[in-house]
Amino acid sequence: MALQPEKHRMPVQSPELRAHNFKEVALGYDEETAVSEALRCLNCKNRPCVEGCPVNISILEFISKIRSRDFEGAYKVISDSSSLPAVCGRVCPQETQCESKCTLGIKFEPVGIGRLERFVADYHNANYSGGIELPVPNGHRVAVVGSGPSGLTCAGDLAKKGYKVTVFEALHLAGGVLVYGIPEFRLPKEIVKKEVEILTKYGVDVQTNVVIGKTLTVDELFDDGFEAVFIGSGAGLPRFMGIPGESLKGVYSANEFLTRSNLMKAYLDGAHTPIMHAKKVAVVGGGNVAMDAARTALRLGAEVYIVYRRSMDELPARKEEVGHAEEEGIKFELLRNPVEILGFDDPQDRRNPKNGFVTGLKVIKCELGEPDEKGRRRPVEIPGSEYVIPVDCVIMAIGTSPNPLIKNTTAGLEVNRHGGIVVEESTGKTSKEGVYAGGDAVTGAATVILAMGAGKAAARAIDEYLSSKT
Repeated sequence: MALQPEKHRMPVQSPELRAHNFKEVALGYDEETAVSEALRCLNCKNRPCVEGCPVNISILEFISKIRSRDFEGAYKVISDSSSLPAVCGRVCPQETQCESKCTLGIKFEPVGIGRLERFVADYHNANYSGGIELPVPNGHRVAVVGSGPSGLTCAGDLAKKGYKVTVFEALHLAGGVLVYGIPEFRLPKEIVKKEVEILTKYGVDVQTNVVIGKTLTVDELFDDGFEAVFIGSGAGLPRFMGIPGESLKGVYSANEFLTRSNLMKAYLDGAHTPIMHAKKVAVVGGGNVAMDAARTALRLGAEVYIVYRRSMDELPARKEEVGHAEEEGIKFELLRNPVEILGFDDPQDRRNPKNGFVTGLKVIKCELGEPDEKGRRRPVEIPGSEYVIPVDCVIMAIGTSPNPLIKNTTAGLEVNRHGGIVVEESTGKTSKEGVYAGGDAVTGAATVILAMGAGKAAARAIDEYLSSKT
């Protein structure tokens, strides 16, 4: 049988339908499509795809299981390395990681590794309800701060080794950025809930509404009998540009906008938290968060513009998400840099000039100059090229920083100039005895799979640390 040069297409909702609902866009492979895609794998002996996976999933083995229709066996292979397969199969940027190393990709499209991972996880969740084999308790207690991808991964790996793990989550639902940051149409919250439930079956205790640094400190966790602490509190502090008009009504950080929509379901009638149903929205930024915010605003009924200071070639968001955004009708204002948010005073509060409403975003045209320190060509503003995009809402999606609460309440914890916790790269070990960290709390905003890799590395290091003390 001739090898199919392209990946099997992912079935999706049509753009006309999905632009008006929050249901998942990608519908997933069926069994026959999954087997056919698995048959494209060349069964390479040197397994280059594994080198591109931050959690080192045995990719060849799980694909081989799919080829023989042992879907549950494939799930067991994946779950040996990943605590969140249904999540990773949806949001991991495989095209720049495992699939970028695929030998088939030299001549054709690489194997759809992410799509196969999603299929296997969804098949397991839909068809398997059996119990799990619990490990023998080892008597050690570990606290995990934050229930995002790094925290859940660390907790899962330690629980499977017999540790009694307690996860402390500041919000009222477990999942971290998976529930507050990623929209339902990309990652249904029921998927995250199921992944968390699997971890609780291993004995992980998840305590919500606990803000470490306020409700409890890291030092108090040790006083309570925990022998090690992993900090995976993410990077939830939004950044702004510092341009005029950022205090106007109708200006959001992407974090706030997405949290209101994703976690609090503000788009539903009768929701307890409001969200602006704007007519025209400008989203500043070009990453995955910008795409998520833009596509959410579209589904709330707005005409949406992505404003990004470089060209489409430099856009950091996943190509698949950019393509979906274009199909849904989102407009891209590229090589444009915002210089001011325009607005007018609230007629009900003339005494407060800050209490106004957005009427437009003034931008200046740019051209690409010499590469910066990261190798990307710098945007250079073109004098006299300013113009106004008429909008009534601006969403800033230009990055986030770690919340300073934990570092400000934890003596002996070294942080860098960006507020990220300083760690030993291979272990996640911090400057404070018994404290480890990983994910966005260390690196700033990054990908789910990189956070998971950090949680996995820290779990290994914590196991070695506590085992040496026994």
